[in-house]
Amino acid sequence: MRKLILKMSMSLDGFVGGPNDEMRWIFESSSEETIDWLVKTISAAGLHIMGSRTFQDMVNYWPTSREPIAAPMNAIPKMVFSRKGLSAGPTRALKDVGQAREARGEAAAAKPVANAETWNGVPVRTGDLAVEIGALKQQPGGDILAHGGVGFAQSLVATGLIDEYHLTIHPIALGQGRSPFSSLAAPLRLHLMETVGFKTGVVAHLYRPR
Repeated sequence: MRKLILKMSMSLDGFVGGPNDEMRWIFESSSEETIDWLVKTISAAGLHIMGSRTFQDMVNYWPTSREPIAAPMNAIPKMVFSRKGLSAGPTRALKDVGQAREARGEAAAAKPVANAETWNGVPVRTGDLAVEIGALKQQPGGDILAHGGVGFAQSLVATGLIDEYHLTIHPIALGQGRSPFSSLAAPLRLHLMETVGFKTGVVAHLYRPR
C-alpha cells in the first residue's frame, strides 16, 4: 500500500501562513541545506496531490523555474482535489515566492523547462476525499505527497488517512495565521520518527500517527 505523506512548512507557533496567507517568511529562512532536503523528499514521491489554489500557484511557477526543486516538481505526476474544480486563481503565496525569487536575483526561464508539460491536463478529483484517497493508496506506485494549501491539508487530516507528517518548522512566531490542525475533532497523537536540523534554524520533524 502506498503511504500518504503531508509535507508542510510551519512557524514555531503552528501556522502555515499568516492571516492573509503570507508565506515570504518561509523563503527567508531557506538555504542550500533545506533545499537539498526538500529535493530528496519530493523526489521520493510517486504522485503529488494538492488543492486547486495550490495548483494554480504551482502551475504558474514551476514550469519556468530553474531551481533544484523544479526538476522533481515538474517530472512527477500531479493530481488536484477540489469539489468546485479549477475555479480559483493564484494566491498571495505566488506573489511572495516571486518576490523571494527576485530577492535572490533569479529570473524565470524565458521558455518552459524540462517536463513542464506535465502540468497540462492534470486530473482533477471532485468526489469524496476519503474515498478518493483510499483508492489511490491501494494503487501501485511510489508514495503520495500532499502539498496543501491549508484548507486541503485540514480536509486530509480529517480523513485520518495520513501515514506520515513531514513538517519543517521555521524559526519565526507569527502570532496569528492558519493551521492545518485547527479543525481537529479530537487530539491527534503523533510519534516522532526523525528530526533534521539546519544551520538557519529550520528543523524538519517526521511524525507518524500513533
